[in-house]
Amino acid sequence: MTALGWIGLSCEAHAVGRLHDYLAKAEPGELVPGANRLGPPQGEPAIAPAYRDDQLLGFVYLNSDFANAIGYSGKPIQLLVGINPKGVLTGLKLVEHKEPIVLVGIPEKRILEAVNKLIGADIEQVVRGAAPSPQVDIVSGATVTVLVMGDSIVRSATKLIKSGRLGNQGAVSSAAPQVTKTIDFGKSEIRDWQSLVGDGSVRRLTLSIADVNQAFEKSGNAAAAAHPEEGDPGESFIDLYVANVAVPTVGRSLLGDDGYNRLAARLKAGQQALIVAGSGRYSFKGAAYVRGGIFDRIELIQDTNSIRFRDRDHTRLGSLAAEGAPDFPEIALFVLPIEFNFDPTEPWTLQLLVQRVIGAREKAWVTFDLAYTLPDAYLKSEPVPSVTKPAAAPPAKVPAASAVPSKGTTGDGETKATPEEEPLWMKIWRGDAVKIGTTIFALGALTLIFFFQNALVRRPAVYTWVRRGYLLFILVWLGWYANAQLSVVNVLTFVNSLLTGFSWEYFLSAPLIFLLWASIAAGLLFWGRGPFCGWLCPFGALQELLNNVAQAVKIPQYRLPWGLHERLWPFKYIIFLGLFGMSLYSTAFAEQLAEVEPFKTAIVLKFVREWPFVIYALTLLAAGLFVERFFCRYVCPLGAALAIPGRIRMFEWLRRWPECGSPCQRCANECPVQAIHPEGHINVNECIYCMHCQELYFDDHRCPHMIQVRLKREKREALSSPSMRSGGKGPNTVITAGGKPVVVPPAGGITPPVT
Repeated sequence: MTALGWIGLSCEAHAVGRLHDYLAKAEPGELVPGANRLGPPQGEPAIAPAYRDDQLLGFVYLNSDFANAIGYSGKPIQLLVGINPKGVLTGLKLVEHKEPIVLVGIPEKRILEAVNKLIGADIEQVVRGAAPSPQVDIVSGATVTVLVMGDSIVRSATKLIKSGRLGNQGAVSSAAPQVTKTIDFGKSEIRDWQSLVGDGSVRRLTLSIADVNQAFEKSGNAAAAAHPEEGDPGESFIDLYVANVAVPTVGRSLLGDDGYNRLAARLKAGQQALIVAGSGRYSFKGAAYVRGGIFDRIELIQDTNSIRFRDRDHTRLGSLAAEGAPDFPEIALFVLPIEFNFDPTEPWTLQLLVQRVIGAREKAWVTFDLAYTLPDAYLKSEPVPSVTKPAAAPPAKVPAASAVPSKGTTGDGETKATPEEEPLWMKIWRGDAVKIGTTIFALGALTLIFFFQNALVRRPAVYTWVRRGYLLFILVWLGWYANAQLSVVNVLTFVNSLLTGFSWEYFLSAPLIFLLWASIAAGLLFWGRGPFCGWLCPFGALQELLNNVAQAVKIPQYRLPWGLHERLWPFKYIIFLGLFGMSLYSTAFAEQLAEVEPFKTAIVLKFVREWPFVIYALTLLAAGLFVERFFCRYVCPLGAALAIPGRIRMFEWLRRWPECGSPCQRCANECPVQAIHPEGHINVNECIYCMHCQELYFDDHRCPHMIQVRLKREKREALSSPSMRSGGKGPNTVITAGGKPVVVPPAGGITPPVT
């Protein structure tokens, strides 16, 4: 989750089902052409009839009420959808989203242009099987976002039509089943590869280069057809296989006994796992999961729900255990999130996305479906429970002969919360367990660094590498990978929420951001703003590391005269107060003005943005090569915002000697951000807690006070040496103390002059 996903939006925990609230964000004619009024929402999920005077023209609904619309941010994308009584899509309106790419990089207009191609699609024909599902054009850099929006629109319309609420067209009715199917965990034989493929336990999709070229030609995209895949038309493009390895026979055959038992121990009750294996020139994994943690070339679809796998769900396998199995260059084990509510007894589809580059920043794509239905040999029929259908469970959790409680009740009949009833923020925290654990570990390590700082700074070489290593981790993992870059927008949003209705769920919906703010709040009491500005800010880490490189290659460093430096300090406070005042008038406009922070460009989007933003960010970084942390010192509004409450800190951890500032100026002259006044005291509003002054404080070769302490100690040691204690009348002894000769005469002797 990114820091910028908090910008001016309300918590999705209350978004589902709020059709009435969203209807005010669109005119009736935008969604159903010709309509001039909307009737009251009706039914569950709610739909609102659209009229021209008294004539019914269609209906309006919220996509997330019918089908999941979880985007790249992990949060729903809310769209109002217009549909006529015949099942034709008539209009779309994006009313709320938290997609970080759209918010801070790619214009929303480009996203809407791609999705609006669904307008006019006859979904009733799709429901009857007379037409394929319509597709949207992908937008480079926002593939996942666009696909999620398109899939959600089509699947929500499909579900609405099947419900029969638009009329008799496309209504699907069926008698309630008298029995239900569950996985038979009593069957656990080992089978070879050919038999698994032969009976459909392992399903296959094979595509040649000719198949893919023909698919692009039929898509109607002339530019894509003009860039055919090169090679022998009969050559394999991809040979793709999929299987459900939570089924005992399939899992033991493909993973081996040990591998299957390890998997079963991982799975929770009702959780499933798939193996996807492929060969050929096209990778089903792609590279997006390395960059962003998501596999954007494959999608699991069941009924109106779909999911794309993330790196946290993925385990790489080297080979399959089944006898006769081919050697695949790519084998992936995916564990399905428990909240997906996947039913292994019902048909599902693995959809393969094939992309084709047609320009410098343009791509086209087509999809191929690999359908899967679990063979009946692995299932058993049971009477329908009184409330709901039993959920399948992995063998390690439920014995083969035991009864499985219905979803929503315990084995004793006690009601418990279902995944749908669980707050959204809890799902997000559970899904981000690895990132949350890593962040907590990093914060714990920083706490130890601060509490044991005196022991660490006494070893300057060790401390330097600890600091640089930590900053590199913050930049690469917390910033570029996890996108947890805090912003002054977070401060403005927090204040706005206090004024308009505070909700913990809103802030808990971004786990890493919540953890960082919680640690900063604690840090303000102990150390002021320094822990964040000096250690936890990815952009600050980028500035400092670049300046370290600049010093290593002898780029000249400049220290502004103290008078000018002191007068430039207030600029960041002026910027913050301006943003704060504007946020009280218009939060949206204040968020635009917050582009004074280059965090989005340099950290969230990694410089993949319009050139004015990139030039601005690079200019600030270039200034930091000559004046260390130039942006932090004079421009950063977030640093100013944290400095204000930082004045309430309860402890003073940075030590000073009486001589500091008068006469000694060494710490003041060497402070990387000039946060030490000539008088010797540290300005905590500007201090980034780099601890360089503490290195000097304990260094008996650089700190004048400590040098005097060391000389006195060496003199005492010399005077208490064995030769002095012997009381002999030998010749004078000459020793050195701090490089200065000290003559120690024999007992009762006269000290000659030293030459």
